[in-house]
Amino acid sequence: MSIRLGIMGYGNLGRGVEIAVREAKDMELVAVFTRRDPETVKILTPNVSVVSAEKASEWKDKIDVMILCGGSATDLPKMTPEFASMFNVVDSFDTHARIPEHFANVDAAAKKAGTIGVISCGWDPGMFSLARVYANAILPDGKDYTFWGKGVSQGHSDAIRRIDGVKDAKQYTIPVESALEAVRSGACPELSTRQKHTRECFVVLEEGADAARVEKEIKEMPNYFSDYDTTVHFISEEELKREHSGLAHGGFVFRSGKTGVNKEHNHIIEYSLKLDSNPEFTTSVLVCIARAAYRMRKEGQTGCKTILDIPPAYFSDLSAEELRAHLL
Repeated sequence: MSIRLGIMGYGNLGRGVEIAVREAKDMELVAVFTRRDPETVKILTPNVSVVSAEKASEWKDKIDVMILCGGSATDLPKMTPEFASMFNVVDSFDTHARIPEHFANVDAAAKKAGTIGVISCGWDPGMFSLARVYANAILPDGKDYTFWGKGVSQGHSDAIRRIDGVKDAKQYTIPVESALEAVRSGACPELSTRQKHTRECFVVLEEGADAARVEKEIKEMPNYFSDYDTTVHFISEEELKREHSGLAHGGFVFRSGKTGVNKEHNHIIEYSLKLDSNPEFTTSVLVCIARAAYRMRKEGQTGCKTILDIPPAYFSDLSAEELRAHLL
């Protein structure tokens, strides 16, 4: 029997989930839910229902896992607990500072409903989180470093678009090259948040919007821009579409550590990603986590989980025997 999936929200992430499900032979897409008029939403998969988000509760017994494709700034903090009260859910909530709060809210809703909610799945948080945990366990005497970019941050771009007066926006996260090279050299530098990255924003304003106010709101936004050197460019809608239509991203996780009786041996663990499409990679992670959520719920587990709580074998559609034979 196939795992029946639903998609809540059909933007870049929703489309990415739909594409990823095509490659999963143990899954089927049952329905796409939208806050727009369903008649205006055209999806890629034939014979799959497009349904108003308001009618999601009517599908409780028809969907095994609902993948939530909202933004972290304002959608997922409300959406994930709400839908965890009806479905097993997976989200890509990526505001690191608020993960404990989000976890607690989803955990309460999922435990009450007897469902599973897996939060903060993607590449960071997500795959980078796994890299950090493994590296910390292997090299307890050491330091962590995470660099993002250069690339488009969907969450940060979405946060800018929520500002009053902003019509559209793209935000690039850019590693500071000298900091990156210092880490790779094994120098173990002490680096502040501001010393590791810069942020560059390209913003299209609504007619009559106050550019100075918008720039101030961007630069002072907590958890997103206030801790970084941020440059804001105001450009036309045509230029944004022409020059900034891509969604590439990536980054690096390092653990620099020492072993030996006298700490004489240096080691560097480096995990990196180079992504042509941030949303398509993120949603590929979400789909394999949906498989894991389904398996954990079948075992009787409930409540909120993160990628750190999931046995790696649960991500894969291969059997335990196949994993041992080919991937171990």
